[in-house]
Amino acid sequence: MATKIVAAQRRMFSDVFVCRNCNKKIRSQAVRINAGKVKCPKCNSGNFRPIKKK
Repeated sequence: MATKIVAAQRRMFSDVFVCRNCNKKIRSQAVRINAGKVKCPKCNSGNFRPIKKK
């Protein structure tokens, strides 16, 4: 049963970032976020933060 929880955690929180302007969630690799290659599809901003794990 523990493997299901680990798999769900990975699916929900791995490589998910949130736009600081409009709070849109986007899935991308951290390397691309840090390099500034990813833009928000909603507001065209490049400011992202990691999603908070609740």
